[in-house]
Amino acid sequence: MPTPTSLDSFIKDNSLEVPACELKFWNGRNHRYLLVIPVINEGERIKTLLKRMTAEHTSELLDILIVDGGTTDGSLDKTILDEHKVTGLLLKTGPGKLSSQLRCAYAFGLAEGYEGIVTIDGNNKDNPRDIPKFIKALDEGTDFAQASRFIKGGHAENTPLVRYMAIRLIHAPVLSIASRFFWTDTTQGFRAYSRKLLMDPKVAPFRDVFRVYELLCYLSYRAPRLGYKCKELPTERLYPKGEKAPTKISFFRGSYDLLDTLFRCCFGGYNPKG
Repeated sequence: MPTPTSLDSFIKDNSLEVPACELKFWNGRNHRYLLVIPVINEGERIKTLLKRMTAEHTSELLDILIVDGGTTDGSLDKTILDEHKVTGLLLKTGPGKLSSQLRCAYAFGLAEGYEGIVTIDGNNKDNPRDIPKFIKALDEGTDFAQASRFIKGGHAENTPLVRYMAIRLIHAPVLSIASRFFWTDTTQGFRAYSRKLLMDPKVAPFRDVFRVYELLCYLSYRAPRLGYKCKELPTERLYPKGEKAPTKISFFRGSYDLLDTLFRCCFGGYNPKG
């Protein structure tokens, strides 16, 4: 299994910028693909997601890595993770939020030799029943598969109106024009990437400029522009009814940052130099 030393060597040998992280446990690679679940204080939501994944036999399809941004609510107790056959737990100790967590997890997965990586949010909004669709897409040569609740076969419930309007009228159309690929659902993290895409120096996702939510937008822009095979997959995304929707994005600051990132990305602001 990758040790901190072997991961460090992989990072150094490939000149990657990856935040400091600590491998809490790892049971070894058993599949071609790795499922990455970013979390921070998800409480019962991550526990429910893991239960649903167990019911779907997800661990028989791909390995499961939780990447923690600093959880303090006790929801990542190893007994619970072992019960649901989680393969490993990686703790980000360096700076940054979601994009930093993903850089840690993706670098780890590549160092371990995975051929592709699937990512699902740890807040239990997405249905793990849809994970086999992403595995099939990778098997068929897709380099970037994006979940969409808005295409035929997809399903959305209780999506906040402001979020719906922002995605459908601003984020997805702008990103579609800039990337030259028709996207319908561009802000959620249920995705899959090929090893080839993540290792391409023209993509270069392992840079310190990606700290918060920039990496998601950037990859949606950059992959189609470079000619990678991209597709959307119909999925189910449910917000909890009658309670505050779980989100780490504040309304005003989050909306400003999301739009700033979008336009910076679409004008090439995150492209690798040279």
